[in-house]
Amino acid sequence: MTDTVTITIDGQDFEVPKGMNLVDAAKLHGIGIPVFCYHPKLDPVGMCRMCLVELGNVAIDRTTGAPELDEQGNPVIRWFPKLQTACTQTVSQGMVLRTTSDMVVEGRENILEFLLTSHPLDCPVCDKGGECPLQNLTMAYGPGESRFIYDDKIRLAKHVPLGKLIYLDRERCIQCARCTRFCDEIVGDDVLAFHERGRRLQIVTISDPPFDTKFSGNTTDICPVGALTTTDFRFGARPWELTEVSTICPYCPVGCNLNASTRMDREFGGKAMIKRIMPRQNERVNEIWICDKGRFGHHHSRHEERLLAPLMRNKSGELVEVEWPAVYKAIAKQLKAHGDQAGFVGDSTLSNEDLWELRRLAELSGGSPRLGLWPATMSGGDVVAQVGVGSETRLQDLGPGSVILVMASDFEEEAPIWWLQVKQAADRGAKVVVANARPTKLDRYASAVIHYRYDEAVGVLNSFTAPLLSGDGQLGQGNGWGALQSDLQNAEVTHADTANLLASAENLVIFLGSEGLTLEQHAELMQAAANLLIVSGHVGRPNNGLIPVWPGANVQGAWDMGFSAEATADLLANPPALWVIGGADVAGEDIRMATALEQAEFVVVTAQFMTPTAAHADIVLPRQSFAERAGTYTNGLRRVQRFYPAQGPIGDALPDWKIFAHVSAQMGGPRPPVAAGTIFRDIAQRVERYIGMDYTRLAWFEPQFPDVGGDDLYYGGTAYSNYGGLGLQWPAEAEAEQPQFSVRPVRTAAPQTDGLTLVPVWVLFDRGHLFEKSELMHHRMPQPYAAFNPDDAARLGLTDGDRVTLAVEGHELTVTAQVGDDNPAGAVLLPRRLSGDATLSTPAACTVQKIESMQKVEG
Repeated sequence: MTDTVTITIDGQDFEVPKGMNLVDAAKLHGIGIPVFCYHPKLDPVGMCRMCLVELGNVAIDRTTGAPELDEQGNPVIRWFPKLQTACTQTVSQGMVLRTTSDMVVEGRENILEFLLTSHPLDCPVCDKGGECPLQNLTMAYGPGESRFIYDDKIRLAKHVPLGKLIYLDRERCIQCARCTRFCDEIVGDDVLAFHERGRRLQIVTISDPPFDTKFSGNTTDICPVGALTTTDFRFGARPWELTEVSTICPYCPVGCNLNASTRMDREFGGKAMIKRIMPRQNERVNEIWICDKGRFGHHHSRHEERLLAPLMRNKSGELVEVEWPAVYKAIAKQLKAHGDQAGFVGDSTLSNEDLWELRRLAELSGGSPRLGLWPATMSGGDVVAQVGVGSETRLQDLGPGSVILVMASDFEEEAPIWWLQVKQAADRGAKVVVANARPTKLDRYASAVIHYRYDEAVGVLNSFTAPLLSGDGQLGQGNGWGALQSDLQNAEVTHADTANLLASAENLVIFLGSEGLTLEQHAELMQAAANLLIVSGHVGRPNNGLIPVWPGANVQGAWDMGFSAEATADLLANPPALWVIGGADVAGEDIRMATALEQAEFVVVTAQFMTPTAAHADIVLPRQSFAERAGTYTNGLRRVQRFYPAQGPIGDALPDWKIFAHVSAQMGGPRPPVAAGTIFRDIAQRVERYIGMDYTRLAWFEPQFPDVGGDDLYYGGTAYSNYGGLGLQWPAEAEAEQPQFSVRPVRTAAPQTDGLTLVPVWVLFDRGHLFEKSELMHHRMPQPYAAFNPDDAARLGLTDGDRVTLAVEGHELTVTAQVGDDNPAGAVLLPRRLSGDATLSTPAACTVQKIESMQKVEG
């Protein structure tokens, strides 16, 4: 229960949470105190002075402890002699303030007059015009005229690139420090700072490369003037011309809520076109932040290389355009002919509706459907269903008493907003434990850091559970309890202090990735996490449980629809004669998949571009991007969220679900549904976890605090209020009234390789077939490289910058060697989706050849 106090604002009493910021407390009851520098997600600094109010407290008789009363019997108020900044005050019992007195009105006018002394009259051409807090507050509170001489205006540079994504207009900057504080407090990146003094005070970038952060676009959202603008939206449209459409980021498991700002554009054939991507507030998911990949990675949706019509190979082996009815019949004919010799793979960018129709098509093809998932790097969907984090988990609620374990993940590269939220949880007092084979950026905020060899990962996590058992204790009743107890009593106890920290936590959240692990190892790692959570009692309630760092936006949804990485592994081990691949560039990312497709009798692919996978296909079907269709994604916290059509369709491209449904109809299935909502209704009737959901319920929303994106953009910035839906989270099995837990001993042994092991790793700004189309982000995409430990490099005769050829499973890849102390011994770290050539999606033995000497050296 939150303690409350009573305060008085303009003669009216309000009950507010004790210790709350005064600006927030007023806002909570609909009273706006104008601000520029204050932001509800940042620490107060009182720099702009716009929030000046008259402040006082009820006088208390020191003898009796009762309020002093005047002659009329009213409490005596002891007022501060001067105006006070509301943003630097926290509420206390008896606090009294005036927000509309003559003194306050005069103070606000003076502040605005000073701010405008050197501010340019750019409103007609400023990108912020129409959604500018300075513009709005000047109209509401500013003076009608200025006493300052125009010739005294300070003139500064107006087109200053802070890197290649953000431009600064130094004349418009009012030195509120929101941008510098965001980078420092929220992100922890020391990339912006103040330079000069007085009226020449200005923002500069102090990093190399400039403005080197993955979250730079957020500074333009919280900037209260038009000083910071983005490269891709700069002079592109006026805010009042835009139509806002709710959508979901298609890149990572966080499931960030976005608004696509669209406009009918003649450059796009008069159709609706995305002009910018903005954050949409969802305090349960991304709060009001998004990373630069989600913000600037939408250009693939209208790229000139998009596939516009179905393609089918003719007798000469060439792909030629055909009509949709012809390809539907051709695919149905091949599926009927091949029967149970067909395999199906769904990409993580497919919506739940797409995956459901692909599954139905597989079921019509005969035999037991083989439903593979891509990327196929993580196991444990069944484990997540059992011990996933409790419903209504909010990472921003984690603080003192909470422990967060992040393991086998380079967190900022794989799930940047989760990284940001865990970093902030550490700032609030949560204990963060990082376990990985190599240092990552999250280490700097960790209370404990454990570095292990990649083959030790399962054993390390298993060791956290062992100290929780007494010699003759009983874990409980249920599947596998006795076997687990027997196994753990014989296990080696390591990292006992960390184990005790995890076990004693009030709240425990475990984030698990898959770096350096085979699929079999990852299944054991997920089970080890489940064992720890169950034994320590951190399941079945909010802010406790497991969160997988899935390698894509809808991997969780794919598991829910019946797809799995294990099925993909089986398809590779026992390749089908016919492949149906939805959206994934499997041949462009994995050499084993490329080989399997080369040997297949028939391949059907849905794709936005002519990828290496599409080049292997006998039929290529143009699919719509996330921006052109409706659907749902299920994020890593199991929250099912809607996205809506934002942009006009490209050519004859169709949503994947419609393609699969039409083929099913050719095979004797039901008539194709008319809309994605119809498919989701079917899902909600047949998938137990989704029972009771529908598009209407997913679109529910409620007022959120802090209140951002409203009429008073000065408070929270230009992030948008959420009117598209907050989504629904399906409950884990541990949340049942009488849950039945299933535990088992885990296999800690790992396969051993002689020499070096190639370990695929994720980088955020990759060259995947979708993100690579955002040309303004090319400068953030590293050149292909392989990272070596210094000892391994010395043994191989390598130095930093050498060109090397990596040989793995009969295939070769040429990259640049990077040698650094942070790279683990015995491993060659190879970022996925950087080279444009297929590599491997899971670890494997490799050899290295230095190109300069052309002498082969074994790893």
